[in-house]
Amino acid sequence: MRPRTLDELVGQQQLRAPGSPLRRLIEGDQPMSLLLWGPPGTGKTTIASIVSQQTERRFVEVSAVSAGVKEVRAAIDAARSELARGGQETVLFVDEVHRFSKAQQDALLPGVENRWVTLVAATTENPFFSVISPLLSRSLLLRLEALTDDDISAVVDQALVDERGLAGSVALDDAAREHIVRLAGGDARRALTYLEAAAGAAASKGLDTIDLETTETAVDRAAVRYDRQGDQHYDVVSAFIKSIRGSDADAALHYLARMIEAGEDPRFIARRLMILASEDIGLADPTALPTAVAAAQTVQLIGMPEAQLTLAHATLALAVAPKSNAVTIAIGAAIADVRAGKIGSVPAHLRDAHYAGAKKIGHGATYTYSHDEPFGIAEQQYLPDVLADAAYYRPKEIGAEAAVKERWERVRRIIRGK
Repeated sequence: MRPRTLDELVGQQQLRAPGSPLRRLIEGDQPMSLLLWGPPGTGKTTIASIVSQQTERRFVEVSAVSAGVKEVRAAIDAARSELARGGQETVLFVDEVHRFSKAQQDALLPGVENRWVTLVAATTENPFFSVISPLLSRSLLLRLEALTDDDISAVVDQALVDERGLAGSVALDDAAREHIVRLAGGDARRALTYLEAAAGAAASKGLDTIDLETTETAVDRAAVRYDRQGDQHYDVVSAFIKSIRGSDADAALHYLARMIEAGEDPRFIARRLMILASEDIGLADPTALPTAVAAAQTVQLIGMPEAQLTLAHATLALAVAPKSNAVTIAIGAAIADVRAGKIGSVPAHLRDAHYAGAKKIGHGATYTYSHDEPFGIAEQQYLPDVLADAAYYRPKEIGAEAAVKERWERVRRIIRGK
């Protein structure tokens, strides 16, 4: 079922658009090396094959998992010899190029520089970290996006009727299709594998329609009730957040597992963890937010399935952390006062005094530089007069915030002279 032309490729609208670099490469038959970066099953190998077929070039594949410098050089030498004989140009496809060492990637450079091959290298990892600069600068970097549920559904439907697929020999009910699409997680290859297994199971039972029960048996995965656009999505993520807030690490992991198994976007989960770190933990554990941010960055860099470990790590760290909503209450109270019109003028001694004549009108004239005072804290008014006695931040005696509470109350008394 591998697409044979660019128009048959599912998804990747940005790469298939008229005038796009990939379309110009194929239709203009220009010798140009490509670096394809994207999740598994999004069409990287397919694009290499399309480039080869539509430009009538030889297609040679080298796997970074098993090939060494010797194999790379042999492939390039063979392509060079073919050109010297007046034969076809060669598309050299290197899968998982990020697994190549620097020496192996260096071996590709002569072939690319001299146009002996049209290199198409694929990677699931950020090439700015995993591919050497000389190769990056000599290649056109194309970013492939994860396929949507609609894209995967289109792949499945095409496979059901195409002569290269199931050729209409079996139908697929909606529940089974939804289960396959969900399990595929944006990976077209995985979706076709599951469809083939389910079709085989249905044939062995003498069925002319693949149902949900047959699909569950064939792929050995029970269907998880979870509509990413409906109530289940919101109910499960709500239970996830509330379990972490309630410090129940086991419950939090359960709901995390449900989201992962249902194919929830891991970036969505990571974003919710970042929000929770400030909303429900704050300064009770100052490491909570950096942990959540690091998890979000890691999810972006490595993707699934490995990112499930990172999400579990962050979920547990936040679940067992001491909890405080003092930050949430503080900003809420401050915003409420501003919305109520309690704004007032900035005290004259705090106003900008860097321009000529500022001090003549009293700006900054009586400002006390904090670093010149004992403990680096000066007694002076910072809030506008209308809010002189406001106390927004009220730390709790929980976790690390207990020490913050003691210090802040002492500092506030010094600042306000009380």
